[in-house]
Amino acid sequence: MAFIDEYDFDLLKNEAEVLVIREMEYQLKSESEDMCRCNECIVDIAAIALNGVKPLYRFSLLGTLYASQAMTERAYANSVKQAVAQAIKKVKKNPAHD
Repeated sequence: MAFIDEYDFDLLKNEAEVLVIREMEYQLKSESEDMCRCNECIVDIAAIALNGVKPLYRFSLLGTLYASQAMTERAYANSVKQAVAQAIKKVKKNPAHD
C-alpha cells in the first residue's frame, strides 16, 4: 500500500488560504469592473498570493491555536495584503485566459 493511502492527509489545513481568500474578497470589492472575475482568474490570484506568503498548516487543536496567533500578527497580515494586491495586479495585467 502507498504511503499516501495509509494516512489521512486531508486533515491538514492551510489557514493562510482562509486569510488570502478573505483579503481577496475585500480588495476585489474596490477593484474596477474591468477586472475579470472568472473562476480561472480568481483561483489564479489565490495561487499567486499563497505562493507569496508563509503557509500556516495545522492538524490539531494546538496547531489551530498556533495558526490563530500567527494570523493576528501585524507583519503576517501585511504580507497577506501585499501578496493579494500584487497577485491582483499581475492577473489583471495578464489574465489566465485569452
